[in-house]
Amino acid sequence: MFSCQWRGDCVQYVPMKSLRLLLWAAFSLFCVSGGSAAEIVCVTVEDPNNYDAVHFLSDFADKELRPAGHKVTIVQGNQPKPTRLDGLGLALKNADLLIVFVRRSTPPLADLEAIRAHLAAGKPLLGIRTANHGFAVSPKDPPLPEGCAAWPEFTPDVLGCENTGYETKGLPYRVAVHPAAAKDSPLLEGVEAGSIRGYQSLYRVLPLAGDASPLLLGTAEGIEPAQPIAWTRFYGPAKARVFYTSLGAPEDMAQASVRRLISNAVRWTLGQL
Repeated sequence: MFSCQWRGDCVQYVPMKSLRLLLWAAFSLFCVSGGSAAEIVCVTVEDPNNYDAVHFLSDFADKELRPAGHKVTIVQGNQPKPTRLDGLGLALKNADLLIVFVRRSTPPLADLEAIRAHLAAGKPLLGIRTANHGFAVSPKDPPLPEGCAAWPEFTPDVLGCENTGYETKGLPYRVAVHPAAAKDSPLLEGVEAGSIRGYQSLYRVLPLAGDASPLLLGTAEGIEPAQPIAWTRFYGPAKARVFYTSLGAPEDMAQASVRRLISNAVRWTLGQL
């Protein structure tokens, strides 16, 4: 059997078998992308104190996000601080998801306002490791240059945690499913929590916001209390989806279950899980 396709003023005949293959390929692409391609903006900066964030986000975009059909824009700051995030405001206008992996950035106020507008519109945010002090200044920092701004409230208000220090003893720390996590959480699908090891400092993040839903727990040998290392929550009146994990060191991101967790988090924040 044949099917016909119009091309200009002529008719091209295509075998029905070939047409079925084309339709199946299109359907498969639809399924792989979760049924909906998205525009994802990643914010980061090349900084020796920010682990290997730029490399990880570039690699993750090339191997996980773009093959799933997503359009990815990586906004890389010009320097650790103060940081210009050129193009962020424009990129966020059409963004479906913002990924933040930046440390103590103090960009122009307009950039922070663009992030606030993104969240106020109910659009999701995914924070990785140093995002828990992403826009907070250090007590050792000099006064902010004119035109730059900080957002220390981002940590408790948006991510729903505290930044009360780092535990560097008892490494590598062990990981387990948090006792409060739903056993059938789609965010943990394919994640072998017990296989994960944290090779860099365990972030002290307690207490979490009351509406946070913890997923994973990190325990350093001989150190109490254990600390949540991944959770979700909803931010603001528009209930923007927020996911955060304190995993993010290069040794963390080399582990298959950690990458799967981030992949699941992307789908969850986009409403595809």
